[in-house]
Amino acid sequence: MIRISILFILSLFISPVLFADDQTVRARDLGIPFEGKTGPLNAITDVEGVTVGHETIIRDLADGKAVRTGVTAVLPRGKKSNVLPVFGASFALNGNGEMTGTAWLEESGLLEGPVMITNTHSVGTVHQAAIEWRVEAGDADSSGYWWSLPVVAETWDGYLNDINGFHVKSQHAKAALNNAKTGPVEEGNVGGGTGMICHDFKCGIGTSSRVVETVDGSFTVGVLVQANYGTRETLRISGVPVGKHLQDNLAYNEPDAPKSDTGSIIIVVATDAPLLPHQMKRIVKRAALGLARNGSYAGNGSGDIFIAFSTANEEASQSGPASTVKMISNDEMDPLFLGTVQAAEEAIINALVAAKDMIGKNGRTVKAISHKDLQKVMSLYNRLNK
Repeated sequence: MIRISILFILSLFISPVLFADDQTVRARDLGIPFEGKTGPLNAITDVEGVTVGHETIIRDLADGKAVRTGVTAVLPRGKKSNVLPVFGASFALNGNGEMTGTAWLEESGLLEGPVMITNTHSVGTVHQAAIEWRVEAGDADSSGYWWSLPVVAETWDGYLNDINGFHVKSQHAKAALNNAKTGPVEEGNVGGGTGMICHDFKCGIGTSSRVVETVDGSFTVGVLVQANYGTRETLRISGVPVGKHLQDNLAYNEPDAPKSDTGSIIIVVATDAPLLPHQMKRIVKRAALGLARNGSYAGNGSGDIFIAFSTANEEASQSGPASTVKMISNDEMDPLFLGTVQAAEEAIINALVAAKDMIGKNGRTVKAISHKDLQKVMSLYNRLNK
């Protein structure tokens, strides 16, 4: 007890001086320890060719209504995604949610086009917009039209957002697609993550990456999440039961507020490792282990749905003559499994740390996690990097 008290006292003087809550920081900037080697950006865009775009919609309306929503787009091969599919797979840990296009993804093993993420009631709009965007891009087949089953995923932002006002329009989805780029990825209250909440804190978009070594060489695994799940009580960060210590400012504080895990999370996993669809299925399941490390138990009301793809094997196609593709052996997949778990774990915490306080419809306020308080708790358990 004496040691814990000393650590706590030290944290009061050291940690808050280093980082203020109004800074835009990531989890590692606060001294949160994570395992594994990251890529240069510690983002899904460390996988060469992958681009990410956001369109954020924030407006205040009459009668206390507010728009706090948006769209996020992940393009596996950037602008070439329309014409060059990727091997991929999907997995639903708990299916109280939606990710369109996965039936054909599972059947064919190929993902054509982008992965779009938005709010629950805007899936239809974004789905149509993704098809329109592809048609407008040209390069249709000889018949003059595209055949398209876009992948559109969602989580619910109706606590802060006027979700039944249907404020996401076609132009917003297309803007996210057209704005997609390589380089650093915005996190927190952006794109599809604008109005999202996780572990009773303001949350949203987060990303991370890992570089792993195999006998076939070095490969990158990148993860992007839209986090909107979990209860405060179960939150764990780098093994520390943070949620048990930070019980103030619960997001859902009305008498009829949910008391269990009724949110959702979408996880997108990308890699440049040459993997076939059945191997991508093995990879995508490992994202669940990263989610569990942070305290999720995939509650009955949660939609925990994941998708993974490999940017290798550009010869992969839905049609044409037989082609030669590469794959690494199953025995060499363990580093990729571990990298997926680690990147998923950190991406979620990055979403939590990057988020800012938000006031939404009817004046509802959701507080972001206090960086200072988080550092204090981590110091109590001697889990804060100096």
